[in-house]
Amino acid sequence: MSQTPELVVKDLRVAVEGKEILKGLNLEVKKGEFHALMGPNGSGKSTFANALMGHPRYQVTSGEILFKGRSILELEADERSRAGLFMAFQYPVAIPGVTVANFLRSALNARLAPPDANGTGAMPQKKGIPPKEFRAMLREKMALLRMDESFATRYLNDGFSGGEKKRAEILQMAILKPEIAIMDETDSGLDIDALRIVSDGVNALAGPELGVLVITHYQRILNYIKPHFVHVMVDGRISVSGGPELALELETRGYDWVRDVREAEAL
Repeated sequence: MSQTPELVVKDLRVAVEGKEILKGLNLEVKKGEFHALMGPNGSGKSTFANALMGHPRYQVTSGEILFKGRSILELEADERSRAGLFMAFQYPVAIPGVTVANFLRSALNARLAPPDANGTGAMPQKKGIPPKEFRAMLREKMALLRMDESFATRYLNDGFSGGEKKRAEILQMAILKPEIAIMDETDSGLDIDALRIVSDGVNALAGPELGVLVITHYQRILNYIKPHFVHVMVDGRISVSGGPELALELETRGYDWVRDVREAEAL
């Protein structure tokens, strides 16, 4: 694991349409680490994920987000992605007419493009990945994730099952090779078989060059993706942090005891 955290969040406060949702959140994630962020519905988990990626609807009112030692608050979402952040969406969007393979090659070329071409319409200084090299990479990653090669010829998320949409997100992660990946309720809507397949894919990508923040409401995905750290968010802040055993305690006791801790600290 790296010595200094790639992602550092300091006292982050975020508002949506004038209402404060995050109320002073602190978190650090290093490459090589798996973190799980848990919490009841409405606690601010998805707001946090969207704020990390620069969604314009989520206004950072104070605090800091540092990535590799640099503030990213002024960066657009595509610039954050190019820097090495990635988010797997809770509800991936279908794009009829665009195949998985074409989408992935375009995304990879954008990830590799020099920053001076970003948003200017200028021709990139270097060409994108050659088609032959990309096809070889795609076959390699699909084999790693145990995906049928025909998947690449289908239109992105068009007619996909819930499990197939989430597998497409994991394939994007494999191709783009982010340094920190945020998985926003990836287990949402998955049956046990699909959950296991998606988790196997994440575990296949695990290693010293990838840090993962898994955002989830339930403990069940953590039966397959073993976190190093578990954090519990209540009312826009991380109230409790611990090891994997904390997720099991939440499964047994629910979230009320965490609220009680928060209220006791406020007295």
